[in-house]
Amino acid sequence: MTEPGKDLVLRGPGLGELVIPAAELVERFSRSSGPGGQGVNTTDSRVELLFDPGASVVFTAAQRERILERLSDRLVAGRLRLVGSEHRSQSRNRAAVRERLRDLLVEALAPPAPARRPTRPTRGSQSRRLDAKKRRGDLKSSRGRVPPASD
Repeated sequence: MTEPGKDLVLRGPGLGELVIPAAELVERFSRSSGPGGQGVNTTDSRVELLFDPGASVVFTAAQRERILERLSDRLVAGRLRLVGSEHRSQSRNRAAVRERLRDLLVEALAPPAPARRPTRPTRGSQSRRLDAKKRRGDLKSSRGRVPPASD
């Protein structure tokens, strides 16, 4: 789990280790509507984390482009906004939101899957498919009306 107020470390496949400085993460606090009983009315336990991937100095141009493309539906004015209020304490909410940001960025930075190589069906699989279709058609055609018996 990541520590609130510290740099955010990203590790992933083909990524190595990237460190986002704490100065690039903006945290805002407010009163939460979640669990906490009467304490909810007095403590600012809700956390809103803002991160601008386009202005970050950590990523290369290609990584920045990939993040902006893959997270485009989540960006508000070019910034990524995550809110956490599932825990009673502010520190746990901060850690949870930073964890979610880390997971989002690692997933967005993952290299694209290799392109599918199209293959042709084998001759045997084609003949098995056609035989199955023939059997199914025969079965269905045998379900028709039975002609009246002529005595």
